[in-house]
Amino acid sequence: MKQKVVLAFSGGLDTSFCVPYLMNEKGLEVHTVIVNTGGFSDEEAAKIEERALKLGAASHTCIDAVNDYYNNGIKYLIFGNVLKNNTYPLSVSSERFFQAMAILEHVRKTGADYVAHGSTGAGNDQVRFDLVFEVLAPEVKIIAPIRELSLSRQQEIDYLKEKGFDFSWEKSKYSINQGIWGTSVGGVETLKSSGVLPEEAYPSQVVNHGTERITIGFEKGEPVKLNGEKMDPVELIHKLHKTASQYGIGRDVHVGDTIIGTKGRVAFEAPAPLIIVKAHHLLEKHVLTKQQLYWKDQLSNWYGQLMHEAQYLEPVMRNIETFLNDTQKYVTGEVEVELRPYHFSVLGCSSEFDLMSSKFGEYGESNKSFTGQDVVGFTKVTANPLKIYYTIHDND
Repeated sequence: MKQKVVLAFSGGLDTSFCVPYLMNEKGLEVHTVIVNTGGFSDEEAAKIEERALKLGAASHTCIDAVNDYYNNGIKYLIFGNVLKNNTYPLSVSSERFFQAMAILEHVRKTGADYVAHGSTGAGNDQVRFDLVFEVLAPEVKIIAPIRELSLSRQQEIDYLKEKGFDFSWEKSKYSINQGIWGTSVGGVETLKSSGVLPEEAYPSQVVNHGTERITIGFEKGEPVKLNGEKMDPVELIHKLHKTASQYGIGRDVHVGDTIIGTKGRVAFEAPAPLIIVKAHHLLEKHVLTKQQLYWKDQLSNWYGQLMHEAQYLEPVMRNIETFLNDTQKYVTGEVEVELRPYHFSVLGCSSEFDLMSSKFGEYGESNKSFTGQDVVGFTKVTANPLKIYYTIHDND
């Protein structure tokens, strides 16, 4: 019997090349799989399956991993207000681990000896994918034909034609990677430091030129209400994206350090993630203490960096998640947001746990828990260490 290989299949040129190559050059029985983390519709999934089977795959499977991705990944990115380099909500990098884990489960289910993917040797995703198998399934051999052969696009097309597959491979001007937590956009403009993507490069175009106010309701840190309507967080993310993308909200360019050591630049469109993160952060400012906010920033930034760099399996990630879960106990309330073309504003919030309580006074207006004379004494005590320093170091 032929040995089996499970191929992570997107239907693009690289993974399409891999099907006949693995069959004819490696002598393997190819089983294709695609993992949906919110990036395509049922119709698109059907077209991908049709292509896989036409190329000769023995089977094709579509795995829905959206809920797993939210519950074990996105939720903690919200809790941590994670924006890589204060910009990027990890739109693509955060989903790769969950895709790899779903593929690993399929490898075990089919009893395959090999797993394959279409990554080149130039990006982060090869590391994110390989690391899962290296750690959790070292007995499964990894094949990455494009990386191993260093093939050009034309060489792949020629090989497919030789095998009788003359599909249309017109290269898109922009590379789009879409998921529930945002879409990355790459093009010739992002290959240099000064390039600017044109309007038409973004998946969503501006069709709403007015303004609109919405409310997002959080319960223990999770977004569960949109304009007063209770819903599942995944549904809320989808609905918020549909509304906010009509304004062209959520566009930016991320510049950062890749896992393999180079600097990378990519544009993205992530209206729902940016709005949710900023709304959640505002609510936290009202219900958490100064020290909680400070230490959350430190651990959340670390969590996002580890997630981005394929270290989701590192045990410290579970430790940070325990901390983040505990901080969300009182992060419940509603946040008002105004949408307008290319921009949004987080306006204010309401919560029964708001620490901005008038029982103790109003900033700049009145004090109810201490007197002006108390402040004089407090200031003297606070100033004492500095007075000592400047008395001794009188030349500073």
